[in-house]
Amino acid sequence: MRKAKPKKRQILPDPVYGDVKVTRFVNHLMYDGKKNTAFSIFYTALDIVKKKMPDQEKVALDIWKTALDNITPQVEVKSRRVGGATFQVPTEIRPERKESVSMKNLILYARKRSGKTMADKLSAEIVDAFNGQGGAFKRKEDMHRMAEANRAFAHFRF
Repeated sequence: MRKAKPKKRQILPDPVYGDVKVTRFVNHLMYDGKKNTAFSIFYTALDIVKKKMPDQEKVALDIWKTALDNITPQVEVKSRRVGGATFQVPTEIRPERKESVSMKNLILYARKRSGKTMADKLSAEIVDAFNGQGGAFKRKEDMHRMAEANRAFAHFRF
């Protein structure tokens, strides 16, 4: 390659939990540079999750992390053109991309939900993902199913 790899940006931990993962999630959630609004949506959603699941001994942040783990895909399919035909080739996902894809899916399906506020919708999606259901979890299952169906083309991976 001619150019040097661009440096990874340093992401600061969030003010309440001191976690970099939370800041990354809020960066995906944010619209038009409104980071304070995104942080308030996220923290409100975690408060709602805590109220919805009082029987859980876990902290709301741990519930959110478990929900993210539940919707994190392990493999995805990529289109690869070989000799005039296009094949869906299953490939493993890098760890950074896994995290990013799971966060984006959680936010996407939270936005598609019906509800009053974004915090309500996000909290409902987090609870569903924690329980192994909902749109984001279904998306992960579909990705795995596609990869399994196209396992015969795994030798095209290079």
